[in-house]
Amino acid sequence: MSHLIRRARQPDENGLIHNVTPENANWNHVGFELFSLEPGAGMDGSNLNCETCAVIISGRAEFWLDKTIFATSEHRNSPFTDPPTAFYAPNGADWRVLALTKLELAVCKAPAKASRRPLFIQPGDIDLEQRGSGNNTRMIYDILPEDRDCAESLLVVEARTPAGSWSSYPPHKHDVDNLPKESLLEETYYYRIEPNTGFAVQRVYTDDRSLDETMTVYDRDLVLVPRGYHPVGAPHGYEIYYLNVMAGPKRVWRTFADPDHAWLLA
Repeated sequence: MSHLIRRARQPDENGLIHNVTPENANWNHVGFELFSLEPGAGMDGSNLNCETCAVIISGRAEFWLDKTIFATSEHRNSPFTDPPTAFYAPNGADWRVLALTKLELAVCKAPAKASRRPLFIQPGDIDLEQRGSGNNTRMIYDILPEDRDCAESLLVVEARTPAGSWSSYPPHKHDVDNLPKESLLEETYYYRIEPNTGFAVQRVYTDDRSLDETMTVYDRDLVLVPRGYHPVGAPHGYEIYYLNVMAGPKRVWRTFADPDHAWLLA
């Protein structure tokens, strides 16, 4: 099995399913946790030289900041039907998420030094954007885009790819600090698949093919993209959702298209 894929496992006693750290991913910036919490269960965080963005994949929750309720979310039935809700907690904050229903929660992390303002991101705060056309169509919710200046390092985005379509396509990369042409960003892909018996295909490769992996990805799996191009394919009959977390030395998203496929951009 590829070293880039993390298979979904049963939740541990704290509800934890995925736990990506810079140490176990062998990189420098992105952390990611995925929790499945029962009603009444909670999870706590303390941001020391880091920032977090907690994204509700499904369910309803309270967000606490420094022992005070900061916000209460609406119920999200599914990432395939409803827009996201998220809570940004800056460096230095103590925070808590309390599940009001069964809750699937992603916790996105990155290094931070500044003390910024917390933010509650509601469904009405994010516009749904269509990118591409035909069988290269995907629907985007940009939760923490670079022009939302509350965050120091994190970029967080959701994408839904219709069945039979491609996404993160034409193949692009962001692994060189060469602004304004390209930025250096590590990235994770957390997948949901509808119906959940299906699969997606993701390739991660470099120009010299020193990294060249093609992976079959199932519901609730996670893929690491440390470098290289990283297109995604959704088979006929299965809609694909993924949550992207990106971070790097500069909070800028600039991509470089694979020269073999750049003609598609025309």
